[in-house]
Order: sequence, then C-alpha cells, then structure tokens
Amino acid sequence: MESNIIIDFIIKFNNFILYYLISVNFIYTVLFVLSIRALYVHRQKNKYWSYDDMMTSSYTPPLSIIVPCYNEEKTIVDNIKSLLSLEYSEFQLVIVNDGSKDGTLDTIKNEFSFKKIDMPYKNQIKTKDVKGIYLSTLTNNIILIDKENGGKADALNAGINMANYPLITAIDADSIIERNSLVKVVRPFVEDSSVVVSGGIVRPVNDVVINKGYIEKIKLGEKTLVRFQIVEYLRAFLFGRIGWAELNCLMIISGAFGVFDKKVVIQAGGYSKDTIGEDMELVVKIHRMMIESKRKYKIVFVPDPVCWTQVPDERRILKNQRKRWHKGLMDAMLNHKSMLLNPKYKSVGMLAMPYYFFIEMLGPVIEIVGYISFILSFWYGIISFQFTLIFFGFAVVYGVFLSSGAILLDEYNFKKYDGVKEYLVLMLYSILENFGYRQLTTWWRFLAFFQYKRNRNNWGEMQRKSFGIEEVKQKK
Repeated sequence: MESNIIIDFIIKFNNFILYYLISVNFIYTVLFVLSIRALYVHRQKNKYWSYDDMMTSSYTPPLSIIVPCYNEEKTIVDNIKSLLSLEYSEFQLVIVNDGSKDGTLDTIKNEFSFKKIDMPYKNQIKTKDVKGIYLSTLTNNIILIDKENGGKADALNAGINMANYPLITAIDADSIIERNSLVKVVRPFVEDSSVVVSGGIVRPVNDVVINKGYIEKIKLGEKTLVRFQIVEYLRAFLFGRIGWAELNCLMIISGAFGVFDKKVVIQAGGYSKDTIGEDMELVVKIHRMMIESKRKYKIVFVPDPVCWTQVPDERRILKNQRKRWHKGLMDAMLNHKSMLLNPKYKSVGMLAMPYYFFIEMLGPVIEIVGYISFILSFWYGIISFQFTLIFFGFAVVYGVFLSSGAILLDEYNFKKYDGVKEYLVLMLYSILENFGYRQLTTWWRFLAFFQYKRNRNNWGEMQRKSFGIEEVKQKK
C-alpha cells in the first residue's frame, strides 16, 4: 500500500516535471527570438548613429560614476585609471571606501594625491557616518569618500549622496569598462526621455591583459571554471536580459554596470541595505514605484557597451557567490511578492515576476527533486533506462542549443574573442557545462534556498587579483 502511494506520487511528479520543462523551454524560446530581433534592430540603428556626434552633443547628459570599494587594493588603481581614461564629454568619479581593512584607502590617496577637505555631506539617503572627504590635486573630476563600513548598498548610497550629475552609474572596483562604453549605455537616455535605467553587458576579465587601465588583449580565461562562466554570462545577457528588456520587464541590471536616473533612484529610496541582492532589489523597486505612480518609463538593455569583471576561479568562492546571488533573488521576490501575478503591475507582475519566482527561484529545488524522482522511477521500474536517457538528453540538447546560440550571436554581432578557434572552444564548453557544472551550481542554489537566513553578507567573498600582471611583465 505504501509502495503504491510512493509510485503514484512519483508518476504525478514526473508529469509535472515534463510540463514544467516544456513551459520553461517555451519561455526561453520566446526570449531567444526576441533577442535575435532586438540585436538585428540594434545593428541597423548603429549604421545611422554617430559616436562622435554624441561625444560633442550638448544633449549628452553629464554623469557621476560611483566606485564602491572594500579591500580592493590590488585592483583599485587600475580600475580608477581605466575610468579616468573613458571617452565621455563630462563625468565625475566618486570613489567610496567602505571601511576597508587593507591598504585600499592609502593606495588611492597616494596614487592620486588626495587631500582631505572640509565639505558638507548631503545625507539624502541615510548612510553610515562619513569619516572624511578628499579631493585629488591631480584632476578635478574625482572625489574620495572614506566612511564607516556599512556594506555595499550603504557605500553606493553614500556615492549617490555626493554625486553632482543627473545620471549615475556604479562600477565595481574589480571591473574595467571599455573606453567607449559609457557613451553607448547613456545613448538610450538621449533618444528617449522615458528611459530611467540602462544596462550593459558584463564579461569575465580573467586572463584579459590590462595595462595601466587599458585593455591590451582579450583572450579566454585559462581555467575551466572561468570558461564555464563565460558561457553562462553570454547566455544570461545575450538572450535573457535582451529578451526581457524588449518586454520592458527587465528585473536585473548588473551591479557591475548600469546607468540610472539619479532622481528616480533617490525617489525609490536608493539601494536597500537589508538585502544581499541590492542591484535586483533596486530595479524591482523602480518598476513598482513607476507603475504605482502611473508614470511612463523604460528600463533598457544595450548589448554592446562592455564591462569586464573578475569572476571566481576557485570553486569555494564561486559556491559562495552563487549562494549569495540566489539569496538576493529570494529577497527581491519575497519583498515584492504582492506583485506576483497581480495585473495591477502589468507585464512585470504577470510575466517577469512569475518567471523569476517559479523558474529562477524555485527552479533549483524542482530540478534537484526531479533528479531524485527519476532515479526512484528507474528503481521502481516506472520508466525505462532508455526513456530516462531520452528525457535528460532532450533537456541537455536544448540547453546546449541556447548556450551555443548565445555564443553564435556574440560572434556574429561583436567578435570580442580572437578568431574562430576561441569561439569553437566556447561551443565545446557549452556542451560540457551540462555534465557536472550545471548540476553543481544548481545544488549550490538549492542549498541557498534552505539557508536563506544564514551568513548574509552584503560584500561577499572574492579574492582580488591584479589585472593581467603576468602578461604585462612579459611584454616589458
């Protein structure tokens, strides 16, 4: 009797998994088609767009770049030099030292000759106490804030408080953005007054050669773990985020590279300090605020401005990162659960929220339980070994199709990597990731689901490494 109950449950759950998988793949297909269409339109528009005209146009709004840093002494100088070399008509650099315990503060002060000044701090968004404000004697468009440790969101809010310009962008201290990227990501604000947020693509910078803030040579990361993440990033950005942006349902603008209307951010209350997913939480808050106030708005994604960021090359650190990301996703979903399937919030409530709730947040739990269910199904003789292989083969083949499709889109549109060989390597990794790596990251997210309230740290753990130092030394 008990055995029959178990078998009946397994059969029903297997049917649920089948329909769930079909639904997920249908959604992915729609997003993929939308992404292809958006990339085509973007290419056509670029034929008639003048980069030089926008650089010199009085309509190009000035921008404040906020760089929050905590224990970043190995990368912060290269990061600042890269930002100072950006091709943009008028910008301000706001460096926020969030109580670093290493030599970050002294490194910045010495490299750029900062001097402490007596300057009022506008506490529009409440933050931890500011200990000092510094101006550089070398350049007049850079300011340094030294504050008590309050976490990344608090550091970003301090930067917003000191920002002079109407647009703001937050760039992680372990990231390098290409010199012309700012103009490209700000372009939507010039073309459409309803745009309040614009995001660009993020790519792994590991083993890319950086010298004095400049990208000298783009190459694939040497480590297998990094290459898997390159495939992940391409898939996430080149069909996921582009597709959702086409529906004005984009829920995530990467904390490493996004431009915001400062006034809208302040109205939304700035970055939330009670979440570890402050970037997604802010975007969801903006969606909610704009819809509730019945204001016309757009949150867009631009596929060619690039921010290069360091990704974990050790399994332990990658595990902590993915668990932190999933807890951040849970924060956003649970904090705004009243938007879920609520027609008041239009396509955000009826499309994006269900996707992120049922597929992104609950997906790891369903997938892990699905693996267990199929093992039990084979054990009880409910399904054959051949059917199990066919079912998982279908899931794997479709995953490879999506990943390889994103890689081909990147090669056709942007050609960032050198030659066909490196793209063929990525195609190989798009296959290999389905045999171990995908299951591992799913398991970490599964654990995060059940450890939601534990080890909540806004900054998280990441070992910083100097950008391309070995390659640069060899060239010298």
